[in-house]
Amino acid sequence: MHLKGKLSCVGASDPGRVREHNEDTIGTDADIGLVVLADGMGGYKAGEVASGIAVRTLLSLIKEAIERVDLRLRDTTSGLSRPGILLRDAIQRANMLINQTARTQAHCEGMGTTVVAGLFFDNRLTVAHVGDSRMYRLRDSELSRVTQDHSLMHELVARGLYTPQQAQRAAAKNYVTRALGVEPTVEVDVTEIAVLPDDLFLLCSDGLSDMVEDDDIQLTMNTFGANLSTLARQLVLLGNDNGGRDNISVVLVRVLDGFPARRGVIERVRAMFS
Repeated sequence: MHLKGKLSCVGASDPGRVREHNEDTIGTDADIGLVVLADGMGGYKAGEVASGIAVRTLLSLIKEAIERVDLRLRDTTSGLSRPGILLRDAIQRANMLINQTARTQAHCEGMGTTVVAGLFFDNRLTVAHVGDSRMYRLRDSELSRVTQDHSLMHELVARGLYTPQQAQRAAAKNYVTRALGVEPTVEVDVTEIAVLPDDLFLLCSDGLSDMVEDDDIQLTMNTFGANLSTLARQLVLLGNDNGGRDNISVVLVRVLDGFPARRGVIERVRAMFS
């Protein structure tokens, strides 16, 4: 799979105004349509170890798999597309590596990380995530959330015990219910959506989403979206201006053109005579 010229990707990461170290890690490979963001946690610099393992593992495994796997296939048992299976399996592999490192390296004890990743293929985007790092989509100037947080506050809002506005101000809003590395296994949420030219996707750590309301994120993306580098800087600046209490990381992806999957020669010949 080769998506050169189909996507524009930009990332930015900042320690914020309070934390001494940046424990977030971001990664992009526009040619294969892969974007990843991880927000590490736990111990002196251990969070950046966990997030680094997550991002490097996904970039390596997905790139290797794409060279030998037919992404058009779908698993009849799970119902997942091949990109969904690749992302799920790579995240679970990263979880195992982080968990092993946390158990065998004293300075890494208790570390973990969130992760959100997207893989573009056949005019679609497959998204896999664990934790409260988010993905948004801006289409026709309207912002929508692609992922749902694995957090205590999200569950309380879903049960009607908090309003979204109350959750934004709650002290316990950063308590995640899932993270990589905490247990030997982890459940990964996978979803798939159609994409259109000019769709703009935002991956971000909670250093942005906790500091900035969705309406303000939408306004900023509409105002500065013509230049992704400028938009990335403005989002980080906005998070810092609102307190910067955590590391702030963003990855932006604009869909420049359609990218339908190419059928092989045999499939095209069959189609001609069917």
